Amino acid sequence: MEVISEEPIAAVSSILVYPIKSCRGISAPQCFLTPTGFRWDRQWLIVNSKGRAYTQRVEPTLALVETELPNEAFLEGWEPNKNSCLVIKAPGMDELKISLTPPQEVADGVSVWEWFGAALDEGAEASKWFSNYLGKPSRLVRFNTASETRPVDPEYAAGHKVMFSDQFPFMILSQGSMDALNTLLKEPIPVNRFRPNIVVDGCEPFSEDLWMEFRIDNFTFEGVKLCSRCKVPSINQETGIAGPEPNETLMKMRSDKVLRPDKKQQGKIYFGQNMVWKGNVAEGKAKVMKIGDPVYAIKKFSTVAEAAA
Repeated sequence: MEVISEEPIAAVSSILVYPIKSCRGISAPQCFLTPTGFRWDRQWLIVNSKGRAYTQRVEPTLALVETELPNEAFLEGWEPNKNSCLVIKAPGMDELKISLTPPQEVADGVSVWEWFGAALDEGAEASKWFSNYLGKPSRLVRFNTASETRPVDPEYAAGHKVMFSDQFPFMILSQGSMDALNTLLKEPIPVNRFRPNIVVDGCEPFSEDLWMEFRIDNFTFEGVKLCSRCKVPSINQETGIAGPEPNETLMKMRSDKVLRPDKKQQGKIYFGQNMVWKGNVAEGKAKVMKIGDPVYAIKKFSTVAEAAA
C-alpha cells in the first residue's frame, strides 16, 4: 500500500442512476449521495409471480426499458409532490407513469440474490404493463426503506447497505479503462454495457483497480472489491441482443488468471471497482456530487493482485 499526495488524479465525467434494476439508466449533471447509493438508484425492481427479481441476465429486453425522472429530482433537498412521476417507456408500449410518492400496498416474499423481504407494490397498472412487455406475470416493486434493510457482504464492507443493487452502493469506472478496452475490440462499445454509477476521466487505464481509499471532491470513498462481470456487458443495450464481446476480450486481459495468478481461480473477469461512501447524511453539509468534481487518491494498492475481488 502507498499513501498518495493531495493532487487530483482524475475528474468525474459522468453520473448515472438506474431507477429500475436492469432497465436503462439516467445520466445526470449531479446527484444526491445516500449511504445506499445515489438517490433513486435501483429503488425499483421487476419481479415474477413468485417475487423473484428479473434481470437482464434472463430478460435481456429490459435493456430497452427507458426511465425518466424530473430534472429537480437530482437536487439536494427536493421532495416529490403528488404529481411527481417516474416515466417508463419501451418499444411498442404506451408510456407508464409511476408516482414518486411511495405506494401503500405491500408485496411480501420479494427476493433478489441472497436477500428476501417485503417491498412496496406499485399496483395493477404497472403489473399489467410489465406483464405485457415481458409476456409473463410481473410486478413492479419499490424498496421499502421504512421497514427493510439489505446489508452488503460483511467480508468486504461491514455495516454498509444497499437497496436493489447487485452487491454494493456504487460502482466506478474510468474512461481510460473504456478506451483501453475499445482499442482491442473490432467494434467499440459504449460505457452503458457496464452500468457504472460514476465515470471518471484523466487517469491511466485501470487506475481505479488500485484505489483503496479516495475522495471525490469532499466525499471519502473506499474501494471494496473489483467488480466481477456477468453476461450483461455482452448485451447490446440498444437492441437487447447478446453477443460474444466484450467478455471474450476481457477474459484474455482482465480475468483472475491474468490479474491474480497466485490467488484461487474462479474464472471471473473484472472491470471497474465497487465502492462504499464513508460519510453519512447527518453531517449537515451538502451531499451532492457533480460532473467535474476532482478525484484524489488517499491510499492505493501497489498491484491489482492486492485488491479484494
